[in-house]
Order: sequence, then structure tokens, then C-alpha cells
Amino acid sequence: MNRPPSQPQRRHWTNLIHLAHHRRMTVNDRAFLILHGWQNHRPATHWQHWLADRLSDLGHEVAYPQLPEPDDPDLERWLAELDALLGELEGRSITVLCHSLACLLWLHAVAREDVLPGRNIDRVLLIAPPSADVAHRNPEIAEFAPPPLTPARLAEAAAYTRVVGSDNDPYCPRGAATEYAEPLGLPADVIPGQAHLNPDAGYGDWPSLLDWCLEPSAETYEKAAVEGRG
Repeated sequence: MNRPPSQPQRRHWTNLIHLAHHRRMTVNDRAFLILHGWQNHRPATHWQHWLADRLSDLGHEVAYPQLPEPDDPDLERWLAELDALLGELEGRSITVLCHSLACLLWLHAVAREDVLPGRNIDRVLLIAPPSADVAHRNPEIAEFAPPPLTPARLAEAAAYTRVVGSDNDPYCPRGAATEYAEPLGLPADVIPGQAHLNPDAGYGDWPSLLDWCLEPSAETYEKAAVEGRG
């Protein structure tokens, strides 16, 4: 027959149970929405696929949908899909990670009155957004060209928004910092020589981005840089 635990043992076990419960609540309170770009069919070699798997393995709720008709996307359909996805994550603190065309999708959602109001968006990363000129030059995505926005409007949509890009992205020749971060008053991480931050640039995994996702609070994630694969 086992002896009953001593008072110190009971306190230790109680503390462990409380800590485990706190960790579960922290994980359960957070959700991640990962949005892909033009002509992206969610290949297993993409960092988004890798990130979704890692976050899921750690117990986080992750939505990584295949958006409709990625080769010939329709802005209104993508906005409706985004609205539905955010509705499914209702009640959680949401991190949205956009790559390429999904960045422009997000900007259109911010500009609308009927997609984001009332959503609990904690933070947003706009990773490798294509320039307006590139969008206009490609008829399939011309309607995604970024809408007029103000820093105040972005601040209403999410508690924190940040731009991540390289200095030689063929889809944003002037650079994401110049094209988006500076005019919109957003912080930016510029990663030298990493093109479009996609599998062609070697981004099948991205440990620094995972680390940033796991930062526990605004106090830490606002200070932590998203770095290249190095």
C-alpha cells in the first residue's frame, strides 16, 4: 500500500498541476492562421507547411487552408474564406501569417468594413508582399493590388502588424520596407539576399519564424527579429 504524500509533496504536485493547466490554457487561447499566395497549392516543401506542422505538434490550433483557385484567385472569394476562417477561430488570440499574395488579401480585409471588426487579432506578419506594380502587371491578381490604407486603420485591425521581406525580391523590386512598412508606419525585418522567402530561396523550414510565433507576449515578440535561415 502506498503512503499518502507528505505536505511538501502535495504542494509540489499541486504546483505542477497548476503549471500544466496554465500551459494548456496558454496554448488553447492562441491560434495561428497561415495564408498562402498566388499559385500556391500548399506543397510539403514550403515553410508554411513546415510551420503548421511544428505549431500543431506543440498543441496549438492551426488553420492552414487551401484558398480557392490559387492559380486564378478571386478577391471576393478569398475575402469570404478569410472571414469564415476567422469566425472559426473566434474566442482565441489569433496570429495571422501571410505570404506573398495573402499579404494583399489581408490589406483588402483591413480596408473593408465587414471582415475584421470585432475579431481578436493579436499580431500579423506580412511576409514578402508583392508590389502594386507586380499585381497590376498580372491580370490574374490585378484586383488584389493594395487598397489605400492608413496606419490608424491597420492599428484598428490588429494589435501588432509587421512586415518581413528581403532586399532582392523579384516580386517587390523596391523592397517590402519601402513599399509597405515605411508608408504604413510598420516595423520591418529586411533579410538580405533571400528573394521571395519561398522554397526556391531555400525556405522549406524557418526556425527563426517558429521562435517568433512562440514568443509569449507583445513585450517579447515586438523585440524579437524574424531572421533568415542563415
